[in-house]
Amino acid sequence: MPLPKAELHLHIEGTLEPELAFELAARNGVTLPYADTDELREAYRFEDLQSFLNLYYELMAVLRTERDFEDLADAYLARAAAQGVRHAEIFFDPQAHTQRGLELGTVVEGLWRALGRSEQNHGVSTQLILCFLRDESAESALATLDAARPYLDRITGVGLDSAEVGHPPAKFRAVYEAAAALGLRRVAHAGEEGPPEYITEALDVLGVERVDHGLRCMEDPALVERLVRERVPLTVCPLSNVRLRTVGTLAAHPLPAMLDAGLLCTVNSDDPAYFGGYVGDNFDAVHRTLGLDADRLRELARNSFLASFLEHDEDRRTRYLAEVEAYAFD
Repeated sequence: MPLPKAELHLHIEGTLEPELAFELAARNGVTLPYADTDELREAYRFEDLQSFLNLYYELMAVLRTERDFEDLADAYLARAAAQGVRHAEIFFDPQAHTQRGLELGTVVEGLWRALGRSEQNHGVSTQLILCFLRDESAESALATLDAARPYLDRITGVGLDSAEVGHPPAKFRAVYEAAAALGLRRVAHAGEEGPPEYITEALDVLGVERVDHGLRCMEDPALVERLVRERVPLTVCPLSNVRLRTVGTLAAHPLPAMLDAGLLCTVNSDDPAYFGGYVGDNFDAVHRTLGLDADRLRELARNSFLASFLEHDEDRRTRYLAEVEAYAFD
């Protein structure tokens, strides 16, 4: 039985496995520019974040109906549960779907069909986080938040993702202020490819409560000190960082140094279908390659529940934390 954990950095569109992509393409009459799943898997070799994003958005064409989004989420939840996930806070990218003619309701209702019965079917509690595409306009983000108002009973928070460089957090000040006024939790990708200053800006301008990625904080000792002092969680994605060449090799990953510095790090899978592994695979990789021992792995699992947005259900958080403490490593 795997170590119990929460996953806090997971793009549901990034769980689209080649087999499901071809299944949905056939269902919806979409022709993919790949002969078969093997050829598509070969395309999952990226030079950088942008080359990944190009394929990521291309494959979204197969997602058309509520049933497609339900099947996508249900497949992720089954895999996550098998790797020890007890709670998942799931990102989705509404603009990537509405811009190709889908209704926002199709996306949310489809995802919710799976999320709403996730505890019953998979033993995984869930929350949904609406992400704005940072390479789109601030006006588009505001319009997306406005369109999401009928669904806010199903949306816990907002995030910021896609191409980071050249799109500083401050660009989205207004939409984050509006989200805060609606009582939504706030996270943002920062310090993956962008500089440490983007992390500071996300904290000070957007008021984020968690930083997604955040690796480059290590270039700024004062920022590290602040993140430790304020207990700001970082949702680190080791296999993603290697696949997108944010770090050269997993052996060179700064996660051990980040933990040694006292940062509240969590380990997550980001876009697991594209990056070579789900969250349990990431845990296995950092254990094997970075030499993180049982105490460190337990710390990462503990951190994942401490960093989760479970303030509305502290009894649940307490139960999950107790599972982590009681876990017996082989």
